[in-house]
Amino acid sequence: MLTTNPFALGAAHLPDEDDDDKPKEECGVVGIFNDPDAASHTVLGLHALQHRGQEAAGIVSCDGESFHSHRGLGHVSENFKSEEVMNRLAGPMAIGHNRYSTSGDKALRNVQPFYADLAFGGLALCHNGNLTNAVTLRRQLVQKGCIFSSTSDTEVIMQLVARSDFLSVEDRVVDALRKVEGAYSLVALTATAMYGVRDPHGIRPLVLGYLEGAHILASETCALDIIGAEYVRDVEPGELVVIDHDGVRSVKPFVPTQRRFCIFEYIYFARPDSSVEGTSVYHARKRIGEELARESNVPADVIVPVPDSGVPAALGYSAESGIPFEFGIIRNHYVGRTFIQPTQRTRDLGVKRKHNANRAFLEGKRVVLVDDSIVRGTTSTKIVQMVRQAGATEVHMRISSPPTTWPCFFGIDTPEREGLLAAQHSIAEMEKLLGVDSLAFISLDGLYRAVGEAERGSEKERTYCDACFTGDYFLPLADRNDTDTTQPKELSRLRGA
Repeated sequence: MLTTNPFALGAAHLPDEDDDDKPKEECGVVGIFNDPDAASHTVLGLHALQHRGQEAAGIVSCDGESFHSHRGLGHVSENFKSEEVMNRLAGPMAIGHNRYSTSGDKALRNVQPFYADLAFGGLALCHNGNLTNAVTLRRQLVQKGCIFSSTSDTEVIMQLVARSDFLSVEDRVVDALRKVEGAYSLVALTATAMYGVRDPHGIRPLVLGYLEGAHILASETCALDIIGAEYVRDVEPGELVVIDHDGVRSVKPFVPTQRRFCIFEYIYFARPDSSVEGTSVYHARKRIGEELARESNVPADVIVPVPDSGVPAALGYSAESGIPFEFGIIRNHYVGRTFIQPTQRTRDLGVKRKHNANRAFLEGKRVVLVDDSIVRGTTSTKIVQMVRQAGATEVHMRISSPPTTWPCFFGIDTPEREGLLAAQHSIAEMEKLLGVDSLAFISLDGLYRAVGEAERGSEKERTYCDACFTGDYFLPLADRNDTDTTQPKELSRLRGA
């Protein structure tokens, strides 16, 4: 039984109209079992994972009998700052979710965790990833009489659990997930247990932690660090962990398959102080910068990161090249939504709300700008202009990922292919469009070397998903190939966050 309104709103928050020209991660998840401060620790975990989703946040807790929920648009701090809200989230178990959504009002009904009263009792569920057959499954379920209250693919999983003929929650969850395709790291909660599961390819991350008798699930280790929890291990691809008062039990109910962890987690998405798949993200990014310098060094006076995500790679580039590192661009961390009229002039100034040139380290210098990726290229162009206006004599751009030439369907919000700069233009054309003296991306083999492999390797040897660089979609894209035009437009690309 849910004792509070599952659609209770926190502070309203709309996307900033200034597109920051970065791919968007879909979400972050946290789950805590057997902790007297479960809700408070979940809030802290979500704070640590705020980078994974910044437009909505929610928590469902349970006291062993009743479930309690608060979900809302906006950042974690906007939604969970009052004593009244926190006092309602009673109980020693809770799960939480940060979401990146795609539009304003439509996001409200998609805020997770979702909750439902099912035949066996209450179930709360949230997930990180994207199902590639969600529209197909949704159509089948609607034809069977199911009623949906959201446009999220996560609700498809909830409906499949509800309709399963199996008796135990564990078997119902497994039965549901055997019907879905795509990427998911999922956390679910009943009145007696918590469940965590990764898809068989392990595309999205999920870790297990421990704190004074409490077991924790989270998207990244930084969520464990903030509450002083111990990192135990990563949840394995295709593994279901069942956490109850008897401890942690591991089940591997899916057919083993090739591991394909998202390599973009190392490049951009994960926090640099996290460890994913046993590897320090910070160290991986520094090694990427070192490889980038070995592959495409250029005579220059200063290495300048595009903050903040370009910093570790720029440090690695500087160390390998011997060229000094300086913060030639300063980021304003206190940028909020602006309410000034979006005239063309103020729109053009948008990048300066977030970044400002540090003229002392740019004027008269040959500058190497290091960034993690180029998507549309709009922000990169403005940053290059800003650096030139600060007096740089040359501007060279080095990117710590290969060219992003394909959209992602496994849990990252990227433009369609026609919106990706590198998919439409050659390196020489991009140099002119961006206004740089030279442009280079790390090679695929260089990226693989940086994350600990000799080279990209054959399909059977490959352990990472790199589809956004190669178009190697190793999973079926049922919804992408769906020719049914009767579906609502908003369902054309269901998102799991």
